[in-house]
Amino acid sequence: MMNYIWVGLVVIAVIAGGVTGSMDAVLNNIFDFANAAVEIALGLIGTMAFFCGLMRVMQEAGLCEKLGKLISPVMTKLFPDVPKDHPAMSGMALWMAANMLGIGNAATPFGLKAMAELQTLNPTKDIATNAQCMMLAIGTTSVTLLPATVLSLRASVQTEGAAEIIVPVIIATTISTIVGIFFTFLFQKMKRWKWENIIEREIAQGTLELNENYLGDSPIVLPEGYVCKNEK
Repeated sequence: MMNYIWVGLVVIAVIAGGVTGSMDAVLNNIFDFANAAVEIALGLIGTMAFFCGLMRVMQEAGLCEKLGKLISPVMTKLFPDVPKDHPAMSGMALWMAANMLGIGNAATPFGLKAMAELQTLNPTKDIATNAQCMMLAIGTTSVTLLPATVLSLRASVQTEGAAEIIVPVIIATTISTIVGIFFTFLFQKMKRWKWENIIEREIAQGTLELNENYLGDSPIVLPEGYVCKNEK
């Protein structure tokens, strides 16, 4: 789906450039932003390596488990399908903490690690579980207590008033997170989007793919003689 979206955006840009007579600007922007994308990707390597290493050190020191236990009352309410002692819990805790501090570059490796751990509890290959959907909803709407990245950008262009956005940001992101959590729980209960019903539809259509790396204790029971899509 994302491939179609990106192709559509490029096509629309080219058509708009041709209609408005600004094709040169469109082409220049394509090359300029291609260079910018490479610079951003290379710039993230050091940050991601640092925070992935930091997370590894915290895991070896037992800090991840302690952090997971500290916020377990909240996490178990948001992620009832994830065991309390599962590595995904500590990964999500660190990911949420980085998001709250507005450190997007630090949150990325934590989020990837947490999502990978959640996938071990997903019996399917490409159908997100309720926990994965909730994690994505919280990450998208994340409460931000200290927007560090935005503050640094504002401070670079103005010396006074850079921190005046903190309170509005806290209010706005708190509301967005509450709304995101509410609608995620709501959709999980709706017949059309209920995870079990989606699995039944996939089985009926013959398109279900099982996760070979599933480590949970509730595998999907398939009809006799059923062959999964990834086994055909």
